[in-house]
Amino acid sequence: MQLAVWTYEGPPHVGAMRVATAMDGVHYLLHAPQGDTYADLLFTMIERRGKRPPVTYTTFQARDLGSDTASLFQTAARDAVARFQPRALMVGASCTAELIQDDPAGLAEAMRLPCPVIPLELPSYQRKENWGAAESFYQLVRKLADPDARPAPRDGRRPRANLLGPCALGFRHRDDVLEVTRLLDRLGIDVHLTAPLGATPETLRTAGAADFSIVLYPEIGGEAARWLERTFRQPVVRTVPIGVGATREFIAEVAALAGVDPAAVLDDAGSRLPWWSRSVDSTYLTGKRVFVFGDGTHAVAAARVAAEELGFVVCGLGCYNREFAREVRTAAARYGVEPLITDDHLEVEEAIAAAAPELVLGTQMERHIAKRLGIACAVISAPVHVQDFPARHSPQMGFEGANVLFDTWVHPLTMGLEEHLLTMFREDFEFSDANGASHIKPLPFRSGVEGGDCPPSATAADTGKPHPEPAPEAEGLWNPEAELELKKIPFFVRPKARRNTEAYAAARGIAPITLATLYDAKAHYAR
Repeated sequence: MQLAVWTYEGPPHVGAMRVATAMDGVHYLLHAPQGDTYADLLFTMIERRGKRPPVTYTTFQARDLGSDTASLFQTAARDAVARFQPRALMVGASCTAELIQDDPAGLAEAMRLPCPVIPLELPSYQRKENWGAAESFYQLVRKLADPDARPAPRDGRRPRANLLGPCALGFRHRDDVLEVTRLLDRLGIDVHLTAPLGATPETLRTAGAADFSIVLYPEIGGEAARWLERTFRQPVVRTVPIGVGATREFIAEVAALAGVDPAAVLDDAGSRLPWWSRSVDSTYLTGKRVFVFGDGTHAVAAARVAAEELGFVVCGLGCYNREFAREVRTAAARYGVEPLITDDHLEVEEAIAAAAPELVLGTQMERHIAKRLGIACAVISAPVHVQDFPARHSPQMGFEGANVLFDTWVHPLTMGLEEHLLTMFREDFEFSDANGASHIKPLPFRSGVEGGDCPPSATAADTGKPHPEPAPEAEGLWNPEAELELKKIPFFVRPKARRNTEAYAAARGIAPITLATLYDAKAHYAR
């Protein structure tokens, strides 16, 4: 474990919180000091849940360490059961409480509480959040699942499937579940249970009664699926339906297990991504360099969509969860890039800067990195921020999810027609840095306003100050004629034009950069 300002994953007890919060009727008792009690912020502010997470903290203080902290835990356990009346109780310790070795799991089991107790041993200094969520979900399924549950005879009934892995604080999990459920319904398949998201202790008891399981998010549902496979001989679908190609493979695999005909669903896919990615304007996207980083599942899926369905060139691929390093390394070899397996955002930033991509697909960390570097970016994976929990339906999975991917990834880029228009009108006064958008009425000049005077050219969206222009890396790198021509390029694409031209000149030993060099670089990168 390390102290960092930014981190891709929290400690494993945060993963346990995510599982408890996703379910109904489950409570999590966390042995933790003051300062570790931050779950409310995670779920009510970021995910905007309408209720507080079902977590009780013992909240011992420094002065309590000289007394009996175990009795504090027992009192908190009795109070939590009496107040919340959970139908299952998860117990564990935070990373700080782990050091005092009170053994909350053993204490809870010895108390003979009136509900099932699921003890969690989550090594905070060796493991992280996704592993903690997977282990917590696995322990819940193992403890609660009825060993005698088996699928009922078909006798004309529709096949039933478990959806495993959707969780609280997951990236678009709510919408993915809805989209996959609709897809299965079109195939004539019912969802037996979805877990952890929306599940209860009672529904988990029937997990073995499904005909097969579908792992939507291996980071969380993979271990529980393996246990169901071993214990109940329950087949498992592991194809993650992100992108048109993967969704078609998912449908074929599910249909084969369920014994249904997938033809009608495959023939009426309803995704616009395949045609739009081949349309006249989108062909300009072919060959765009993209850097992909996130959790293993989303990163591998995004790289496939980028390379095979949008015609991008994957120039970087990595993940932060080392448990999925093998899958990422295999995918990276397919695209001919060096895999980046790290949870250090500074290392990721360095790799992105070195790769100089035109698009970054990543987490909220990469969004900040790309913003600083002036590179287009789209979020594809947790960790995410509040804007990545939209009110609208916005899945990543299924055919509709492929439409969302196209919109989300393509719109940050400059399209072919757009670039043509920018070139055509680059002399127009509206593209001058000193002017705001033409549709915004200029504000009247006022003296003495807060923050200083506002010049007559200021608009509601622009104070009239020129957009900051990055200084050349070395004095005299550009000759005056080339510098003047560079300033005619619209401000929002100028940094990229500067970087590309300077890279082109440096690779060929050209100095200073002339007007001819600028046009040669443009022609080179347009190919």
